[in-house]
Amino acid sequence: MYYIGFDIGSSSVKAALVDAETGKSVASLSEPEEEMNIIAIEKDWAEQDPELWWQYVCKASKRLLKENSITPNRIKGIGIAYQMHGLVLVDHNHNLIRNSIIWCDSRAVNIGEDAFEKLGEDTCLNNLLNSPANFTASKLKWVRDNEPENYAKIHKFLLPGDYVAFKFSGVVNTTIPGLSEGTLWDFKKKKSANWLLEHFEIDTNIVPDIVPTFSEQSVLSEDGAKESGLEAGIPILYRAGDQPNNALSLNVFNPGEVAATGGTSGVLYAITDNLEVKEGVKVNNFAHVNHTEEHTSIGKLLCINGAGIQYRWLKNNLNLETNSYQTMNSHASKVSVGSNDLQLIPFGNGAERMFDNKTLGTHICNLNLNKHTRSHIFRAALEGIAFSFIYGLEILKKDNADIKVIRAGNDNLFRSEIFSNTVATLINQEIEIYNTTGAIGAARAAGLSDGTFEDFGTMITKNDHVMTYHPLQNRDNYKEAYSRWKTELNRILINS
Repeated sequence: MYYIGFDIGSSSVKAALVDAETGKSVASLSEPEEEMNIIAIEKDWAEQDPELWWQYVCKASKRLLKENSITPNRIKGIGIAYQMHGLVLVDHNHNLIRNSIIWCDSRAVNIGEDAFEKLGEDTCLNNLLNSPANFTASKLKWVRDNEPENYAKIHKFLLPGDYVAFKFSGVVNTTIPGLSEGTLWDFKKKKSANWLLEHFEIDTNIVPDIVPTFSEQSVLSEDGAKESGLEAGIPILYRAGDQPNNALSLNVFNPGEVAATGGTSGVLYAITDNLEVKEGVKVNNFAHVNHTEEHTSIGKLLCINGAGIQYRWLKNNLNLETNSYQTMNSHASKVSVGSNDLQLIPFGNGAERMFDNKTLGTHICNLNLNKHTRSHIFRAALEGIAFSFIYGLEILKKDNADIKVIRAGNDNLFRSEIFSNTVATLINQEIEIYNTTGAIGAARAAGLSDGTFEDFGTMITKNDHVMTYHPLQNRDNYKEAYSRWKTELNRILINS
């Protein structure tokens, strides 16, 4: 028997099968071969047709079964992960009203900022744990103000994962973590934040019914089964946004545990049981997958836009003899800690929230043309990106997050010993590396939901653990290098 998991991203839909006895990944794939199209009618807009997500879910599901010779009756349950903060609107017949306004659309920024000012910082941070910012609630307000004909048709609003679950089952519902990612959950009152909708002059009846994150949320309908190639009656057992689900995939559930991602951008997602928020603009706070009305579990999310994109830019533009990260890492390993007083500031990928949405850009500081080589640049880049993670972790600590262990996926940055050793040594904590994906995590979460995978952490360690980075002994060298980097960063911040 097997569980099947889906991860609905804005680039592709990923799907995975895991063995229901061992939790071991059996197969993974993605659809389509090329990235999905993002519709940008206006500057800073980003939309997608939710029907495309469903089409690729169905293709992926059928391929997984066919390519692994598995019959539909061998699937015990479904787990769904999805791109966060998107807005999907359906009418009374559950037909789509318009394209989804997805996570990277910024048309509602001013709406959220205005609500934050008028409702008050204390109210928003104490109850929502966030500013309304550019999240789902603000996007809904944008539709009300700019597309009244579409607003008038709304029966329910959904998040992307809610819509896929609906297509499987014909049932419309959502979760507490789902509402929280749209700034629509009141953590103090422990119910949906209808007062925010009322401030936006939005009908509160369009909030979907709420089901637990781990539960039999619905079952496959005949239509859903026919289109997906699965079997009617299979339960949907789990649903979560991509960042909370990524944390689950890495066995990050408890205070002190941090999930990290080191791709084009970097993400730090720290778990706490504290509802107090001090950095509500720099850090987002969402209900984690194991949050309930009785059990507080908050994921503090800090995004670093300028991370791996800098290292990739260097790879693509420095005309290496072999165009690979391995070659760059080899060059960097020839240079000692601190890169001979060369610093690279990596924030060249747009505005950074942890700097109050300032756009700092990438900077090369203290370059000496007589002593610095490509190897120094590569080392300084890896250190600079690592230092940006340390800077982010310091913000999280100020915001009541404890840091005991970091768990990360086996992606490009964390494959670098220089990068991972720098972070581990400066925070004086271990970094555990796992080879897993969001789709595998969603499939396993389905098994956790129905009680099959009781010892979840041991299962993940047994199947996915790659290695652990331990703090190095020469910590003073790293602290000095970080101090010099921060001196340059502060100089840039003062002048920006």
